[in-house]
Amino acid sequence: MEILKAIILGIVQGATEFLPISSSGHLSVFQHFMNISGEGSLALTVFLHIGTLIAVAIVYYKTFIELIKELAFTIKDIFTGKFTLKNLTPERQMLYMMILSCVPLLLILIPVGNDMRVKDIASSFSGDNDIVLEGICFLITAALLLLGTKKAKNNKNIQDHVTPKSALLVGLAQFVAACLPGVSRSGSTISTGMLCGVDKNYMVRYSFVLGTPAVLAASLLEFKDLFSGGEVAMQPVPIIIGIIVAAVVGILSIKLLEMLVKTDRFKFFGYYCLVIGLIVVILGTIEKF
Repeated sequence: MEILKAIILGIVQGATEFLPISSSGHLSVFQHFMNISGEGSLALTVFLHIGTLIAVAIVYYKTFIELIKELAFTIKDIFTGKFTLKNLTPERQMLYMMILSCVPLLLILIPVGNDMRVKDIASSFSGDNDIVLEGICFLITAALLLLGTKKAKNNKNIQDHVTPKSALLVGLAQFVAACLPGVSRSGSTISTGMLCGVDKNYMVRYSFVLGTPAVLAASLLEFKDLFSGGEVAMQPVPIIIGIIVAAVVGILSIKLLEMLVKTDRFKFFGYYCLVIGLIVVILGTIEKF
């Protein structure tokens, strides 16, 4: 039974992490109706993110290699006094804008009293027994996807790169998605970039590569919190299977999204989130009575 749960959650994680329909929202809803809870469930959820990180690394390995090279050259230029923000290569432009997009994520570490941080409040939303919030967040994702698609279709001055202003707005969208289960990270960042006039195909690659350090950092914090209280009961076989399933499904999902964006079918994800959001809000409201 644990292996079956791992496979199901691996499929959900792998598909929804990259398709702009919110992995956190779907995992929260699935765990709610499958009655999955406890530290073992949290551990599995954390490990599933490893599978999606593997998927991004495999699909965009060339981009990661170029960004790592540019980071090394940037450090070298700083120490040799040759650092400049003029005449940047496309890869170095992407690197600097991604660093800028990561700045808003620091807000998640702000203390809010009683030894809690913003991220702790965010985690409590997905761990409660109320799914109405997830439904509302799905509706927010739907609005972003539909507005972004409309803007991209009507925009005549499409930019082939992210500017400092759009980088900060994309980073802010990523912060909101990290706090609210149901707001898609990829959906909100891609849509925000499209609303800022950035090419939609460029934004898909930018969003997924940008999300890697964010997901990695969030996973490390979750690992720290998970194991800070002592030993956690985990079953290695379901975890390994879940990671593999999430990675394979993740790769397929990235390729699917790239194809759908190129064929102007991105808006269909907005309609999906609209329907799912309404259903979840209705079911969550019924459960209250």
